[in-house]
Amino acid sequence: MTVSAPGLGRPALTPTILIALYALSILLANLTLNKFIPLPVFGLLSVGTIFFAAVFTLRDRIHRAGGVPAVLVAIALALLVNTVAAVLLGTPLRFVGASFLAILVGELADTGVYQRLIHRSWWTRVLASNAVSVPLDSVLFTLLAFYGDMSSREITEIIFADIVAKYAIAALFALRVRQGTPRAAA
Repeated sequence: MTVSAPGLGRPALTPTILIALYALSILLANLTLNKFIPLPVFGLLSVGTIFFAAVFTLRDRIHRAGGVPAVLVAIALALLVNTVAAVLLGTPLRFVGASFLAILVGELADTGVYQRLIHRSWWTRVLASNAVSVPLDSVLFTLLAFYGDMSSREITEIIFADIVAKYAIAALFALRVRQGTPRAAA
């Protein structure tokens, strides 16, 4: 069933569709996590970061559309799909473990902050929850996945570039979502 977004004349995405997009974004991020783009000033950016940045706003939309139970289903589905895909593709166990732990910890932390601020504005919820989850996810994943294989400088560059890119891309997604949301629903 598709529901129209109030006052917009276009269909709103159901929690089920949002959950599928969320799991797909994390899958694409994990499939490209060890491919890097060198950026001037910012250092190395994982291609996976580009996909993963959408996850933060998708999860916030799932939270708004279906509440905490829908978010927990999304996190569980993403963890399951990504773990199975990684094992089938022969992804090194350190990447599988790093991804699993970073997603679990980062997403649950974000959900907790978002839920505590549920009666605040959309922007307050999104910015505060991302302020916690983005660095937590970036630091945890990068250290677990690359420590010992890359220099401290490269790891620092990856963490810095990931955080900057995730904030920028998540802000663009959030702005797009916010522009499509009637003022009363925000």
